[in-house]
Amino acid sequence: MTRPWDWATGEGLLGLDDPGEWDAACERGERRLGTAAIGLAFNCTLEDASPRLVRATQLPDTAQRGFAFTAVGTAARLNGALTPELYGVLRAAGPGRRSIAVNAVDDTLTFVRFRDLPPWLKRWAVYRAVRDTAEGWWLRGEDAVGDALRALRRCRS
Repeated sequence: MTRPWDWATGEGLLGLDDPGEWDAACERGERRLGTAAIGLAFNCTLEDASPRLVRATQLPDTAQRGFAFTAVGTAARLNGALTPELYGVLRAAGPGRRSIAVNAVDDTLTFVRFRDLPPWLKRWAVYRAVRDTAEGWWLRGEDAVGDALRALRRCRS
């Protein structure tokens, strides 16, 4: 039987629906495990995909690790929930702007109900909302000052 996915080229890996195949590829040391993790997030139950996603987020290749975090965000989008292990991975990576997990955290905050989030992520959501509001006020203030200075310069000339 021919598999619809090709580990050498990466073709078809977004359609991967067999957690056992992902495990076997991991044991073989295949290079596109992060890409295949996205396929697992799309095509498998959260319970089946979760341990593989956790493992994929620890891959040595930064690009594939990034794809693994994309898979975590995809799982949050599709399921409206994550497992405690996946929340742990997000917490370990850090939710900040420079984190490899920033998009996965954003997807989680968007698609998982606030009351279902772990306490640390609720705190982060509140912090982020306050920070973004204050930043918006600051930028609007900067714009107003800049507009006033330009108007003053026009009046003087």
